[in-house]
Amino acid sequence: MSTNENTPQVLPVGTTLDRYIMHRQYAFAFATGELSQLLRDIALAGKIVHREVNRAGLIDLGGEAGQQNVQGENQQKLDVIADVRFRRALTNGGEVCALISEEEEGIIFTGNNKGKYVIAIDPLDGSSNIDVNVSIGTIFSIYRRVTPVDTEPTIEDFMQGGQEQVAAGYILFGSSTMLVYTTGHSVNGFTYDSSLGEFILSHPNIKSPKNGSIYSYNDGNLDDFSEPIKKYLSACRERQYSARYIGSLVADFHRNLLKGGIYLYPSTPKNPDGKLRLLYECYPLAFIAGITGCLAVNDTEAILNIKPTSMHQRTPFYIGAPEMVEELMGHF
Repeated sequence: MSTNENTPQVLPVGTTLDRYIMHRQYAFAFATGELSQLLRDIALAGKIVHREVNRAGLIDLGGEAGQQNVQGENQQKLDVIADVRFRRALTNGGEVCALISEEEEGIIFTGNNKGKYVIAIDPLDGSSNIDVNVSIGTIFSIYRRVTPVDTEPTIEDFMQGGQEQVAAGYILFGSSTMLVYTTGHSVNGFTYDSSLGEFILSHPNIKSPKNGSIYSYNDGNLDDFSEPIKKYLSACRERQYSARYIGSLVADFHRNLLKGGIYLYPSTPKNPDGKLRLLYECYPLAFIAGITGCLAVNDTEAILNIKPTSMHQRTPFYIGAPEMVEELMGHF
């Protein structure tokens, strides 16, 4: 008896991340494979962190680690674990000569001075949510080094600016685990199938709606916002837009990217320069935003146009559907 190839049991699995990366590499005449391998290393670390996140409640990985990171924030146990997992994967992969992390004060040297790339990474954004089983994520930004290969990398490799990113992305650990990334041509999402141990292409060529009815911000800080921000939020409420705030930048951005919305994290008297970090939170999401049709700005300019001056530089951050961001900026 012949098998019907359209039955659910034998439907195609889909395109795996490895196969997609391989096919994309063949599309570029001068591709040599290093960036492709680097993306695979990130995916491997993502799989390992996925495992840790999913068993966190069983082996006491929730809660605080009992120390602070360079930002003065209390580290969660999973912050430390994710930082180690990504550092090891990127070091063992051999393509990265150095990285900077939200969890570390200075440059992390991998010893791979032949590596052509550097990475800025937030290993686990929103990690305090893990204790209550709410979505968290990883954000990363990749640059081709400007210092000579075979020399020790320097801070200049990371201070190139957002326009010089060669790739960026995030991993969302939620009801499913997703890897979303771009190398500057299209943004594609891959959902992790734990039964196969593979990321499968699930969201090809992501494009965001031009407008939306979701706005995301921390209402507890409302009294400290500037008048332009208050006026815009008041307009959102008058239109009965939906206020949705998870407290994990990756999760909030991902929802608004797919459904249409705006995310706001303004400056306050407590954080006059904003709270989100430019190099490893705002730059990579702004890079993705531009390709999907979104806008990403601070109070005065596009995020990708900001000149970096320090590793852990902060900025106000507004990102989302272009018509919503343009309306916000019209209040300034």
